[in-house]
Amino acid sequence: MMKRMILIFENGLPRATSQQKGETIRRRADGRRYVQHYRKPKVQALRTMLGYQLKRYAPAKPSEAPIRLIVFVGFDVKDKKLWGKYKTTRPDGDNYIKELKDVMTALRFWKDDAQVVDERIVRTYSEKGSITIQLEELKEPVAIATEGEEP
Repeated sequence: MMKRMILIFENGLPRATSQQKGETIRRRADGRRYVQHYRKPKVQALRTMLGYQLKRYAPAKPSEAPIRLIVFVGFDVKDKKLWGKYKTTRPDGDNYIKELKDVMTALRFWKDDAQVVDERIVRTYSEKGSITIQLEELKEPVAIATEGEEP
């Protein structure tokens, strides 16, 4: 299976990442304290937006195969000179994609996001905020040549 999904964000790409979580110290009835973690409103809004856009691509049955995930993120900017250039500033790609993978797991694209064995993130500037996702089920592992060996 090879699937390509294009998500366009007319009002700009959400900038929240999975790192932006909050915590509150609470007290139990017996007086002991504990830390309660929660998603900040921006992160929850991102999850909702991604879920809404990805829902139409969700498969009837989750994949059980190893997955290659390639994500192209286009961050919207007004400066035309930047369009098509790599984005080397925050948010970090791995932090940004964590929420995407969590939403895709919840929508049952795969059974567990640990199945994503090959992951690539390309971040560029663009006219409109967009995320292009390419999913591919892998059949056999790719042999990687080590130094001194032929592939």
